[in-house]
Amino acid sequence: MAQTLSLQTQDGNRISAYLAEPGGTPKGGLVVVQEIFGVNPHIRSVADRYAAAGYLAIAPALFDPVEQGVELDYNQAGMQKGFDLVGKLGFERALAGVQAAAKEVSRAGRVGVVGYCWGGSVTYLAAIRLALPGISYYGGRNVQLVGEKAKAPLLFHYGLKDAHISEADREAVRKANPEAEFYVYDADHGFNCDARGSYDAAAAKLAMERSLAFLARHVG
Repeated sequence: MAQTLSLQTQDGNRISAYLAEPGGTPKGGLVVVQEIFGVNPHIRSVADRYAAAGYLAIAPALFDPVEQGVELDYNQAGMQKGFDLVGKLGFERALAGVQAAAKEVSRAGRVGVVGYCWGGSVTYLAAIRLALPGISYYGGRNVQLVGEKAKAPLLFHYGLKDAHISEADREAVRKANPEAEFYVYDADHGFNCDARGSYDAAAAKLAMERSLAFLARHVG
């Protein structure tokens, strides 16, 4: 079962969120952090899949403080607008949205975070600032955060063919997080997204298996 609800953030903003509930008693809570394309059908489907796996999954619309109801297409125009919204929003307001979403699903028990692309970096920041276990998929801005120490377990997924993230940047993140799980797939940026041409079914399946195992250990 899924519904859209409203969240109040600590910095005074009100944002919407997509909440997907499991069929039985939740194993825990999970915040699903969007790409730069908003809480679009793909991100909602990700939340649905985690709910089917037993988690109370919530995808906060992090762009709402800047522009409400953002759902962008996977094309050049969508990418350009997404980058513009990311620049206007900044990390701090994004983190406030994650915090509000985590509070909402904390009734299910322990809470983790999973994020994609830009959301992968927001997830990394949530492990640093909010001490929430995080699964970061191909976070292009992760390297900007290596000067801060994570306070919770982390799992990183990267694509070897990702032209947006250099090997040097990946290795800087690995070096800064020696205790984290770290996987590199023979795949491109966005390999988890079945709405993109870069989708890689085999890599997405393996990454999901590893992500669920990580959640079982650190969330419930």
